[in-house]
Amino acid sequence: MSERSVAVEAWEALYRAQVAVLRQLRAEFPDGETSLTEYDVLFNLSREPGHALRIRDLNKHLLLTQPSVSRLLDRLAARGLVTKSGDPDDARGTVVSLTEAGLREFRRVGTRHSHSIARKMAALTADELHELTRITDKLRAGAPPSSPGRD
Repeated sequence: MSERSVAVEAWEALYRAQVAVLRQLRAEFPDGETSLTEYDVLFNLSREPGHALRIRDLNKHLLLTQPSVSRLLDRLAARGLVTKSGDPDDARGTVVSLTEAGLREFRRVGTRHSHSIARKMAALTADELHELTRITDKLRAGAPPSSPGRD
């Protein structure tokens, strides 16, 4: 089997595992006002210093188009979960901040969601979970440029 075939097979396995896990997590996601996509925004903001990010930087963490992110942020702001303000360092930018209510909602939903994640990931041993994290971090960091003759 060629290197390319092995790479494609590994990608397909990773993609199919991700789809299967996400489907189960979506099905088990806590009922309520906050969707999994909205939770993803709250999650990403909760991990940042000051619980705030420029919209363009938040976009890098989400699998949504910029217009979809803008509409989603407007809905979250209307519910008092985030605030939007001008970037003091760049008048063209907008900073999104998690409110206290947003942080409480993130924690409320996250507690139940993390139980679903733990149940699903229990299919792997602790060593496998560490290895999965190492491998996926390496993938996210980017592959080295291909060398001549390797395609």
